[in-house]
Amino acid sequence: MPEAGAPPSGGFLRLFRAAPFRLTLLSLALFAFAGAIFMAYVYMAAAGEARRRTDAEIRREADSLVAVYNRAGPAALNPVLVTRMAGERRFVYLFLAPDGARITGSLAQSPVENFTGAPTWTRFSLSGPGVAGRPQSIPARGLQLRLSGGETLFVGADASDDRDFIVTIVRGLWGAGTLLVVLGIAVGLQASRSFTRAMTGLTDVVTAVRNGNLAARAPVRGAGDELDQLAEGLNDMLDRLDRSMAAHRHAGDAIAHDLRSPLTRLKARLDTALLDAEAGRGDARQALGQALDDTDGLLRTFSAVLAISRLQAAGEAPNAVRFDPAAMVRDMTELYGPLCEDIGLEIASDVSAGLAVRGNPAFLAQALANLVDNAVKYTPAGGAVRVRLRRMASGEIEISVTDTGPGVPTADRDRVIQRFVRLENSRNLPGVGLGLSLVAAVAEAHGGRFELGDGPGHFDGSGPGLRAAVVLPSAP
Repeated sequence: MPEAGAPPSGGFLRLFRAAPFRLTLLSLALFAFAGAIFMAYVYMAAAGEARRRTDAEIRREADSLVAVYNRAGPAALNPVLVTRMAGERRFVYLFLAPDGARITGSLAQSPVENFTGAPTWTRFSLSGPGVAGRPQSIPARGLQLRLSGGETLFVGADASDDRDFIVTIVRGLWGAGTLLVVLGIAVGLQASRSFTRAMTGLTDVVTAVRNGNLAARAPVRGAGDELDQLAEGLNDMLDRLDRSMAAHRHAGDAIAHDLRSPLTRLKARLDTALLDAEAGRGDARQALGQALDDTDGLLRTFSAVLAISRLQAAGEAPNAVRFDPAAMVRDMTELYGPLCEDIGLEIASDVSAGLAVRGNPAFLAQALANLVDNAVKYTPAGGAVRVRLRRMASGEIEISVTDTGPGVPTADRDRVIQRFVRLENSRNLPGVGLGLSLVAAVAEAHGGRFELGDGPGHFDGSGPGLRAAVVLPSAP
């Protein structure tokens, strides 16, 4: 059984295909290239420093011998060389006569070929005891000089310590580089495993949603990294998709439920008209006109129910912008002015300028039109309608319509904003009972609320009136 949390079948192949692992390998390749350049630099620097140190020792030794020669001549240099060859093993010497004959030294012949007389540096090898008594080649460096009397002096030194020093440094660098590469691959594998597990969770959610499970959500590890941000964004997208699907389902259910009664009434009227026409009674033209009016009412009802359902399901106003509603309130008041004048109503507005809300101007205008239309419809002749825009003490923005009509009893105010609810005193007036429902849905979608209260009170046999207000949060 695979270990819990381990990658699925073929997991290691997926690890090698994972982007983090490939990026790790690329980083390691770049690091190895940079490390190789660094190691080459260290090698060159260490080798150069070791060579300079050995050359300085050879130069000092040669200068001391030249000083002996210049002070006392070749006769004094010969015993000094013999003494140093017996007591100092690091250096090797060769002292040649002007004709090239060997005078003394630890070398049989000079390693310098085609000597021209100028100070000449050279690399050569010495033979020494090795493992199990086998001879080995020992690296060495030397300097050959022409003395003032024509003799030739060669001074060399064993450079094996320098070689061992450089080899030690190179081995240390190789060891450190190998360790870093191994650790890098291990870290890359672990990062790839974590990335693969996180991406597996995301792909599982995508697969589940593709198969119709809109309740699936991506796990958020709490690391706050890009994968968590991707998971949170995916979950938010799925939440919005779920709400949208719920809105469509709710809208369909609401339309099917709410339009059943109007369609039933329309069918009953058409059946009655058909029976009358077959019996030679009634007016067919009038029946068709009534059917068209009922159809128009159904279309308006359909549009209102669909708008309410979408707003309630979405939970927020679409295409919201920041704007000043003062112009909207003034325009709505002017729009209903001629109608109010014809039926003997007074309409006026009280608008505070410089206020701002954030929302959908079209939806808010429709809600205000519904409130003004209701106020005009239920206010008797001689009454008044006032449209007001103000900032409340709480800082919220209130758009209210107050009339001097019969008002709504306190006990019915929660019920009257439900769909298709009409009070007894409005049965003889046109409408289907969706106006206030739409206003309440618009207010809620804008983060506000819809309030119903008493109007100015009883006056001249009418009242107490109604105050209908949409209260919205102020936009910063």
